[in-house]
Amino acid sequence: MAEHKNCYLICYDIRDPKRWRKAYNLLQGYGERMQYSIFRSWLSMRSREKLRWELEKILAPEDSLLLIRLSNQCVIGIPAYNRPGTWSSEAEAYKIV
Repeated sequence: MAEHKNCYLICYDIRDPKRWRKAYNLLQGYGERMQYSIFRSWLSMRSREKLRWELEKILAPEDSLLLIRLSNQCVIGIPAYNRPGTWSSEAEAYKIV
């Protein structure tokens, strides 16, 4: 049985370009880049903790990291008050061919 996944916004402010690039490359494997330092990821509790652990190995004390879990109700409502195409639903993110 698959683990339940939640939508997370992952926001970061990393002072050093080398650490920023490492974090950016790591996050590309976990989700979709929304803006310069903001990613959207669908994560299970296990994958969220793994990601946090991997990021903590990269980040320095002066860097910032914020993970925000969005409820399913919030995720469903986001397209209603944003520009068209800004936020696709989870169902649209994966297509079976």
